[in-house]
Amino acid sequence: MTEQRTVVIGQGYVGLPVAMAAVRAGYDVTGIELDELRAKALMAGDSYIEDIPSETLAEALASGRYRASTTFDDAGGFDFAVISVPTPLADGVPDLSYIESAAASLAPHVTAGSTVILESTTYPGTTEELVGPILERGSGLSVGEFHLGYSPERIDPGNATYTLENTPKVVSGVDDASLAKVDEFFSKLVDRTVPVPGCMEAELTKLLENTFRHVNIALVNELAMFAADLGVDVWAAIDAASTKPFGYMRFTPGPGVGGHCLPIDPSFLSWRVKRSLGVDFRFVELANDVNEHMPDFVVRRLMLALNAQQRAVSGSRIVLLGLAYKPNTSDARETPSTRVAQLLVDLGATVVAVDPHVGPDAFDVPVEREVLSEATLASADAVVLLCDHDVFDLELVAEHSRHVLDCRHRVPAGEHVEYL
Repeated sequence: MTEQRTVVIGQGYVGLPVAMAAVRAGYDVTGIELDELRAKALMAGDSYIEDIPSETLAEALASGRYRASTTFDDAGGFDFAVISVPTPLADGVPDLSYIESAAASLAPHVTAGSTVILESTTYPGTTEELVGPILERGSGLSVGEFHLGYSPERIDPGNATYTLENTPKVVSGVDDASLAKVDEFFSKLVDRTVPVPGCMEAELTKLLENTFRHVNIALVNELAMFAADLGVDVWAAIDAASTKPFGYMRFTPGPGVGGHCLPIDPSFLSWRVKRSLGVDFRFVELANDVNEHMPDFVVRRLMLALNAQQRAVSGSRIVLLGLAYKPNTSDARETPSTRVAQLLVDLGATVVAVDPHVGPDAFDVPVEREVLSEATLASADAVVLLCDHDVFDLELVAEHSRHVLDCRHRVPAGEHVEYL
């Protein structure tokens, strides 16, 4: 039996894991990656995605079932195509240009019976209202002659417990036949699929998951701000509330939210509601306001701490620990560390960043880069823990820092350690 051909468009933190899982499932896979440097790295067996070791990529290449390409000319004859491209916000409006471009480039290669699956996070209606018509125009076929569905990505970079394979995969289709094909594909890649009635429900599922987190993180972030003014230990209250075995889910404060999911995804839903219904999604707007201003609160807390020691931010040497938006990854997309660093630079501080995962090219603010050491800590007027990578020796931080503002409640307690 001939191996079924799969095309995965976009070889980033979502697309590359899907491509590797499809190879393991026995599919013949072409990864379309328009970034020539990335495509070259892939063909050399050099993975730039932390969840995919280079050894895994090399094995896929050696099997002959994986290749990377920068052209859609290599998409011909596919049985399944998965679109996993970015969906950023541009001035508060969803930018679906990557989806549109991918669909338009793929369309000439769509044939009767082939299946196209959108994975990119987007607002309800995108698959049927945008992708479907583009594919129809470019292929000369009608939806129904080819299959079309949506399956939201649930990749959590750096999570070794829940991977693509053991995280339930929501699947949908524009009709029963399409749902069956989408389910057929992902059933070979993951332990469990979760079929839903239609593409709009699947699209909403992703936004619901991230809006839930966004709103609850905003709640505890605002509580942290009020608790500081009230002289209440918000972390002790969170720990106590977390002992309740029902009706409560633990969320913790931090310097802000980052990545694609929380700063961006809920705004897709808010925009869609406003555009289609003419009303504001007030919970999302409030959560956006709170979470977007957490970096400002961090800097304000640092200013107060330095003032209490009769120091100004201007001229102070501030060490920032962790530039990524989440621990143990190099992912600095929309990281709150960017605004914290920029605010401190604007206030005249000398800012030193320590992050072994995030390279200089991945961080936009011009800051000094050093490794975590006694000398780095001792030379600082203050140290701010923004992202708690496991590699950080927090005992060392507690022992050799003059003052610590810990935004993650991880540094051992001491008179010179304060928590957000």
